[in-house]
Amino acid sequence: MAALVQIKETSSPWKKLLGYIGPGILVSVAYLDPGNLETDLQAGADHKYELLWIVFAGLLFALLIQSRSANLGVATGKHLSEHCKKEYPKSVNICLWMLAEIAVIAADIPEVIGTAFALNILFRIPIWSGVLLAGLNTLVLLGLQRYGIRLLEGVIGILLLVLGGCFFSMMVHARPSVKEIAMGLVIPRLSGGSATRDAVALLGALIMPHNLFLHSALVISRKITRSPDGIRSASRCFLLESSLALLFAFLINVAVIAVSGSVCSYPNISSESKKQCKNITLDSAAFLLKDALGKWSSKLYAISLLASGQSSTVTGTYAGQYIMQGFLDLRMKLWLRNLLTRCIAIAPSLVVCSVGGSAGAGRLIIIASMILSFELPFALIPLLKFTGSAAKMGLHKNSIVVSLCTWLLGLCSIAINIYFLSTSLLGWITNKKMPKAASILSGLLIFPLITLYIALLAYLILKPETASQGSTDFDTDSNHHDEAEVEPRAEFNHTQRTGEIEIDSITCS
Repeated sequence: MAALVQIKETSSPWKKLLGYIGPGILVSVAYLDPGNLETDLQAGADHKYELLWIVFAGLLFALLIQSRSANLGVATGKHLSEHCKKEYPKSVNICLWMLAEIAVIAADIPEVIGTAFALNILFRIPIWSGVLLAGLNTLVLLGLQRYGIRLLEGVIGILLLVLGGCFFSMMVHARPSVKEIAMGLVIPRLSGGSATRDAVALLGALIMPHNLFLHSALVISRKITRSPDGIRSASRCFLLESSLALLFAFLINVAVIAVSGSVCSYPNISSESKKQCKNITLDSAAFLLKDALGKWSSKLYAISLLASGQSSTVTGTYAGQYIMQGFLDLRMKLWLRNLLTRCIAIAPSLVVCSVGGSAGAGRLIIIASMILSFELPFALIPLLKFTGSAAKMGLHKNSIVVSLCTWLLGLCSIAINIYFLSTSLLGWITNKKMPKAASILSGLLIFPLITLYIALLAYLILKPETASQGSTDFDTDSNHHDEAEVEPRAEFNHTQRTGEIEIDSITCS
């Protein structure tokens, strides 16, 4: 039986914060998934520590956006996909649901491949067998949900500690220059076109569209006091909790870049390792680290990759559940949801890994990253519009300054992703190796889709707000400023019996 967490007022802010710790941990997993690890490794290999400031700026932006997602759930008691269903007509909702589901599947592909590579490095399991096993071992983690959301949050937290511990250990042995790392963090610079391209790839890999749906749903697992002060207090606690979780994710990203940057800049690096540094994949990184640091480092890398893949899969499955529930009002058991998503993600992964090997798997991860870049605006734009709406958020809507910052940064992020996507597609279409007829046919198919893409974006941005009953009417009614509390959410009780909800109470006195 899934458990809600009762938040009780206390004079100790640290005891109170303990009740809120959890959603930020699950959300931070998306910034450490195998796709991000591969992007970090390549950025470090190509540019050493030059792009660390991009990671820092990107995670600050991510914190701002994730806090908007958390505020939406806290203030309204509904998550992002539920608001989309109420705001948009059925045809648009179907499009948004399909795009969100595709995003979940695209995010699952690197996790499947990463887990398969990790199992191959650790136990010599064939890649294709590892792909099949990747869908089954996650069911064990999801099974922990019956013992309460807190236990699952704790297990994911342990996996992140394992991931961080592995890379921090490798960083200590790689001995990167602390001074150069500090300069990379505080001095913005882009040396050449390749640095700009890799910076765009780093930013594009940071914010996952399904993460915005997930964060707004996870915060509803906390039962808070439904008063303006109670909601403001909860929003501040979730902001602090998310800040700590993303700070840890940032440090791990720095460690990953520092390891590859240090290893690939060794003066006595072998010619084989130097060749691998030019095109790092999740698989080749293990051989690179083994040559540079020793056999133990490849094992540590594999363990970190396994922890990353497994934790990312759990959060992806949760996100998919909330997306399906919000848009379609359809609930599916998590194990069935995981099996369905994994079967769809495993099919291309299995074919590509069997035919193309690790190189083909690397290309598939790049395609998945492009899909996620394509999908981001369809979660980000509704989030920014909803959190800036007085009808939906009441007194807790974004301030003018926050709205300006989030829209400016959001539109910049969308522009960066569109740039990354369009240049990649254009490069593919104009590839001299592709027959001319195939290039023309690809153009005829892709450009109408781009037009439709831009039209849907314009609709989401310009659409007037639908008249709403609102979920925060108590904000203007002092009669409700008492100890009324959030109603328990059914989605955290998939296995409940006779409608009862078990409360995991945390005493903050």
